[in-house]
Amino acid sequence: MKNSLKFYFVTLLLLASDFVAFAQPGDDDGGGGLEGDDPQPAPIDSKLIILLIIGILFVFYTYKKSKRTV
Repeated sequence: MKNSLKFYFVTLLLLASDFVAFAQPGDDDGGGGLEGDDPQPAPIDSKLIILLIIGILFVFYTYKKSKRTV
């Protein structure tokens, strides 16, 4: 019973967030663009290797921790 309730809750949450997640249309400036200039995109690839290494270390840490408690 609890698992089905959790499943229904997550399904409802995902379906409801689908409708809310779309951006609202902005004001047109007459030339086909939306209001104002967009800011420069943020670079996400500068520290990607470090993030990958930290993620792998975290997986090993949690795996070893779960092996000790079992």
